[in-house]
Amino acid sequence: MRFSLPAALLAATTMLLAGAPSALADSSISSNWSGYAVHRSGVRFRQVKAAWKQPTASCAAGSQSYSAQWVGLGGYSPSSNALEQIGTEIDCSSTGRALSSAWYELVPAPSETINLRVRPGDTMAASVTVVGHKVTVSLEDATTHRSFTKSLRAGAIDVSSAEWIVEAPSDCISINSCQTLPLADFGRASFGLASARTTTGRSGTIVSSHWGRTAITLSPGGPRFIVYQGAGPSSGAATPSGLLLGGSAFNVSYQQVSVQQGNRFAPRATATAAGYLVHPGR
Repeated sequence: MRFSLPAALLAATTMLLAGAPSALADSSISSNWSGYAVHRSGVRFRQVKAAWKQPTASCAAGSQSYSAQWVGLGGYSPSSNALEQIGTEIDCSSTGRALSSAWYELVPAPSETINLRVRPGDTMAASVTVVGHKVTVSLEDATTHRSFTKSLRAGAIDVSSAEWIVEAPSDCISINSCQTLPLADFGRASFGLASARTTTGRSGTIVSSHWGRTAITLSPGGPRFIVYQGAGPSSGAATPSGLLLGGSAFNVSYQQVSVQQGNRFAPRATATAAGYLVHPGR
């Protein structure tokens, strides 16, 4: 489902993020997610929306790193076997070049690259809508006025949560053996206009009384749903701010950290873009 986003509106939202009061939330640690998830026993979600400005990565030659920004339904529960999501990615190549792309993914299937050119600084708007087993993913670049919408049928569906996330992507050699890739220095990612709607028609921001919420901090030593193979000798962390503008906006900030070298395998070439990401849980 496409929805239009005036660039001026997100720009005004971003300007306010530095000074607005924050809201309290439960907290969690993850090795690959940072941002917010909403969930409550018995609540099922139909739609999630948000807008963000595509980050500008700080890249250095000789080091590959990766980051993704997305909205999605499902995948938060450790027992989840599905996740429906759409977003953008900003990576750093081994030559120090920043690579910007867009993608969608219906876990457990691998992600699919979207033919939509995204530049750092572009204003993006995204939504995921699930009705039965029909999933509609939408991404609009309000800067270039280009958009993508696709409806698919998914065999496995999870609508028990909604998320607004910055992620350290993964590369996999099998469904049970995945490696968290080094997190790119994206500086600060700002989400705005965040909302969700349940299957009963209740809508709200992240702070809605219709559901609970969890703030998720990305730390290389945190747990994740799939097998964690280690992130190399150095990686990154990411921390969400408090909720702003009535629970519709927040920032995620990058921090450089060092972690112990772990067993790892060489990433495939497809991991340099959005060609195969894994986002199965916290």
